[in-house]
Amino acid sequence: MTASNPLSDESILHLDSTAHLMNSISSRLADRLRLVSPSGRRRPAPPALVLVAHGSRDPRALRTVRALRDRVREQRPGLPVHLGHIELNEPLLPDTLAALGATPAILVPLLLGRGYHVKRDIPEMAAASPARTRVAAPLGPHPLLVDTLHARLLEAGWPPGQDAATRRTGAVVLAAAGSRDPDSAADTRRTARLLAERLGVPVVPAYASAAAPTVDTAVRALTARGRDRVAIASCFTAPGRFAAQCARTAPWIVSAPLGAHEAMARLVLHRYDRAQTPVRADLASA
Repeated sequence: MTASNPLSDESILHLDSTAHLMNSISSRLADRLRLVSPSGRRRPAPPALVLVAHGSRDPRALRTVRALRDRVREQRPGLPVHLGHIELNEPLLPDTLAALGATPAILVPLLLGRGYHVKRDIPEMAAASPARTRVAAPLGPHPLLVDTLHARLLEAGWPPGQDAATRRTGAVVLAAAGSRDPDSAADTRRTARLLAERLGVPVVPAYASAAAPTVDTAVRALTARGRDRVAIASCFTAPGRFAAQCARTAPWIVSAPLGAHEAMARLVLHRYDRAQTPVRADLASA
């Protein structure tokens, strides 16, 4: 008998290349079919999605928001996804919008509550650009944000089960950037309540600047109440000065910033989709 020959390296490479080509063709075809309505008419192209990051001198922040942008692209192939910063990093948001020209776009702030940047800075930059834009709601509060906070706490060592000892002695300080805007504080308190419901322990919002209490003050208050296992949940989109400042006060565990978690990408697309309906109406009437 003659033994059958295994596939050669050249044959395997050919098969892999063919599979990659077929996947690429299928993906492009699916993207094109999304532009066709059931009646056969071509739908308007979806507005571009512009992620609006604050900006940071910490180089990890730029890497993080780029990774989140890439994850959003993976979840929604064919959707144009761009990045713009309010300050400190390039591309700056006005430059990103200028490059879009008259292309319709939805701006999704990578911010975790309502505040000056969401209410003033971003809308003013959008109004000054030639692009037809709409500003989506910030990322918080929302259950998907709490999903990410919970996941990051588990990664840091938070007990996965709500045992009696954790319920009796555990607590969390939700560390946020802080703002003088009362709506921002209300959003952070809402996120803290949602996280407390998930964990079954007290969650106290605290701030790195511009608002009270500070993270250190919140930790000491919880300890005085007999909560001697206090974790800090980092309610920051990416690493930076405030996140590092709050982490240094941790008496026990501290979670990583939210970063490019899968739930964060889903949340970005949720905000984009919620803001998209009025844009579709505008495009249909154009």
